[in-house]
Parts: sequence; structure tokens; C-alpha cells
Amino acid sequence: MHDEPMISKRAQEMTSFIVMDVLEKAHEMERSGIDVIHLEVGEPDFDTPPCIKEAAQKALKNGYTHYTHSLGMIELREAICEHYQKTYAVLLDPEQIIITSGTSPAMLILFSALLDEGDEVILSDPHYSCYANFIKFLQAKPVTVPVYEKDGFQYRPESIKEKITGRTKGILINSPSNPTGNLLSEERMKQIAGLGPYVISDEIYHGLVYEGKAHSILEYTDRGMVFNGFSKLYAMTGFRLGYVIAPRPFIRPMQKVQQNFFISANAVVQMAGVAALKYAGPDVEKMRNTYNQRRKYMISRLKKMGFGITVEPTGAFYVFANARHINPDSYRLAFDILENAHVGVTPGIDFGKNGEGYLRFSYANSMKNIEAGMDRIEAYLKSREGSQAVG
Repeated sequence: MHDEPMISKRAQEMTSFIVMDVLEKAHEMERSGIDVIHLEVGEPDFDTPPCIKEAAQKALKNGYTHYTHSLGMIELREAICEHYQKTYAVLLDPEQIIITSGTSPAMLILFSALLDEGDEVILSDPHYSCYANFIKFLQAKPVTVPVYEKDGFQYRPESIKEKITGRTKGILINSPSNPTGNLLSEERMKQIAGLGPYVISDEIYHGLVYEGKAHSILEYTDRGMVFNGFSKLYAMTGFRLGYVIAPRPFIRPMQKVQQNFFISANAVVQMAGVAALKYAGPDVEKMRNTYNQRRKYMISRLKKMGFGITVEPTGAFYVFANARHINPDSYRLAFDILENAHVGVTPGIDFGKNGEGYLRFSYANSMKNIEAGMDRIEAYLKSREGSQAVG
């Protein structure tokens, strides 16, 4: 007789990433022959731009097959500095940047250097699902501040201030936001920058803005920390390339975490990142314009179906729509839509308690598929109304 497995408490307490549960159920349905339209996943449907793929091929051919400096190749760190100066008028030193194998390792590295047991990080609610798990994994505490549809899901600085304690190490912002697609205003960012704690800015959706302008937290404070990467803007999800920018005192501690846990990011992929920053601008602009067309179409269709969208999202590739009038249980509603309409959508509860009653729709799919997905959901809602009327 075997003893029960001694699984760690931190692993047992980690919540699942519900969007992946939806995706995996959808894949099961597809294997049984059902056609599913995917509006749940935040992954660009575009192919990676040719200049990036060519740079990766050239790097492989030229022998970039070994470890790099643990901070990352100087060519890529310098290119990131140029990008931030050109885009935000922010002057950076390459020694403030660590290149990582995607943005998730960047989060783990930074939180490892920032947080001790019992420290606190303030998050908006709703927020990207994985933030809280990173923080709790390091035995720190996520502290949530509700944000509301009527405000365009923007933080209220005064609500953040109420949650700051002696253990608050950071305030995490994400603009443009996942799941809401909304931007923080420049004025609110300035106010948040002045509250005292480090401001940790997830800027992965920068560049995917259709109205207004995204601002980097580095424009407003020298106590800013940034996660960013290449997955979303450059359609490079499979390349796994990200980076973290931080004040200099944090770099050596983070570098030691990188050396021990990850050694360095992939050399070939780093060279592809240089090409992305230098040459992929025209490709990015084409993708951005296409996303914008899809955004406008999806918002229009969802509003006509009765979903609540008080402030239209202007960034990323998501619409976070109020569906409480259909079913306040977003988990049950999302899986019911999947099983009966054959459309994958993400339940709002995946993003925090204040996301309950909402659904996240991704327009990182073709217009043809989005149109078909909207048609299916419209038919699903009409069939629900019909069955309720009969009942």
C-alpha cells in the first residue's frame, strides 16, 4: 500500500487558468468532430512577420546556438532602449533590462526579488488571472481593488490609497488591460505613480491601441518596473521572448534568479526580437488596423445582442461584456455557450470576483470566424429566450 502523495501546499492551492480549461474542453469537442470557433484565447491569429522569421533562420544558420549573457544579448537590450526612447521619450540603460523566456518568467524573476513572505501587491479586480498566483507562490499577498464598468475599469487612485499598508511593496497596473481592453488615463497613471510603492506595469499590449495613447509608467516615476514582451504585438507567442525593466538595485538580485532558474533566454529568439523592434513596424501596423476593424464589428454585434458595454475598449484584443442579465454565473454560461453554440469564450470569474457576470471575447481571430461566432451566439440567445418563453 502506497502512502498518499505529499503534494506541496502552494501547488494544491494554485487555481487553474480557466481560459485553458475552456480551450481544452473545446479541443475535446473538436476531436469528436464538432466545429468550435475560438473567441476565448488571447493569441494573435496572424503569422509571425517574415522579417522576424528570417532573422531567426539566419541566427540559427550563423551559429547562435549557445548560452547568452544572463541579462540577455546587448543588441536586444540596446534595441529595447531605443524603442522606449522613441515611443515614450524615456531614457534607459541596457543594464536596467533582463531578457527572459517570455513575460511570465519576467514576472517570477521580479516578484522573487521584490517580495518577502507576507508582503503585499495591490491588483485591480478584475485582473489577468495569473498575477495572484505568482504573488501567492512567493508567499506574498495579493490585495484587490475593485474597478468598475462605468469607469471603463480604470483604477481610482483614492481606492488604491485606502489599501496601502506598511507591507505594500507594489501596485500592479496593466494598460491596455487584459481582460477589459481599456486604458488607464495619463492623469490616473500620474496619481498612481505618486502614491509611494513601486508601480509594476504590465505593458505587453502596448502598440495594440486604437483610440488614445498607451503610456509607460517609466514616464512618470523612477520607481517603475515594467514587464513587456513580443508575443502579442509581433504575433510571436511561440517564440517565448519577454523582458523586465527595473531600477538598477534590483538587477543583480534578479540576474541571480535568472542564472539559477533559467540561465538565459534562447539565443536565436533574441536575434528575432532585434529584428522585430527594428524592421516589423509595417507588419505591426497592418495587424493593428485589422484588429481595429474586428474590434468595432464585435462591439457593435455584442451591443445589438444586449451585452453591456458601457465604455468601449480601445486596446489589446478583448471585449469584456456584461452578461449578468443572461446568467450571473459566468462559468456556467461560458461552458453552456461552448456546448450549445460551439463558441469558446472566457468566463469573467477567471479574472477575479469583480469579473463575475462578465464574459471576455477575444477578437484575435479572423473576421470570418468572428462573424460566424457572433451569429452562433445570437442564435443561442434567441433559443434561450424561446425556451424560457415556453417554460
